[in-house]
Order: sequence, then structure tokens, then C-alpha cells
Amino acid sequence: MRIGQGIDVHRVSDDPVRRLWLGLVHVPDAPGLVGHSDADVVTHALCDALLGAAGLGDLGRHFPDTDPAFAGASSRRFLEAVVELVHGSGYVVTSGDVTVIAERPKLVLYLPAMSHELSSVVDAPISVKATTPEGLGALGRVEGIGASAVVLLSAS
Repeated sequence: MRIGQGIDVHRVSDDPVRRLWLGLVHVPDAPGLVGHSDADVVTHALCDALLGAAGLGDLGRHFPDTDPAFAGASSRRFLEAVVELVHGSGYVVTSGDVTVIAERPKLVLYLPAMSHELSSVVDAPISVKATTPEGLGALGRVEGIGASAVVLLSAS
């Protein structure tokens, strides 16, 4: 068994056409996040946790933000590739847990869909929950959104 942990944070975009993606789910009526790809902090944190547990580094090592091939890319593409890397290293995903850290938007209505989407890609239960930073720091001032993830892998 292997445990991995991942964290990601992206700042809120002032681009009115940038869409907010969290946990492979579009969250309407909220500003998107700044990033080379779709800036899905939930999926990025999960990817980093998976890669770390398998001893494969981090997301930036495999999908660098300097590579134009990943500009605007969907994080679903990253997660699918990461799961393949994990399998190739002799592991399967047993479970995962992700916490989104955001003052706004309120995410309670989107959490089940995030859990469903992420679980379907990794073929294991991934729980997703949210908390607020209670107005503290940059995330509390709604300057960004963060996520933390932990996963458990087992030998295949």
C-alpha cells in the first residue's frame, strides 16, 4: 500500500470568458482560474497525490506549463494519463479524498458530480468535500481556490 498527498492553488481570473472547472465539473456563474490548462485545482491536487504515491514526481514534471501542447487542456486528459502511469508502475487506486478550499462559490451542489466524475476516471471511490478559509488570507479574500488530496494505492 502507498499513500500520496497533493496540493494545488490557482488564482481567480479576471477574464470574463474563462470557465471554472473543479473536479472535472463546470461550475457556472463563477470566475475561472488562471492556469496554462483549465486550472482545475481539484483534479490537479488528485493527480499530484496519485503521482506522489506511485513515486512518479508531480504533475508539472509530466505536463509542464511551458509545453504549448497543454495550453487550455482539460484536466481529464491529465488524470487519465496519470492513472495509466500509476497502473504502469504496478499500482491501482484504492481510494481518494479531496478537500476544496474556497470562500466562493458555494460548491455543495457540485460536490456529488465531482466525486462521480473523478471516481469514474480512476475507477475507485474519490470523495470530494469543501471548506471555507473563513475570510482568512488570499483564499479568504476570494483571490484564488485551493485543493488538497490524499490517495491510497495498492499493488496490482
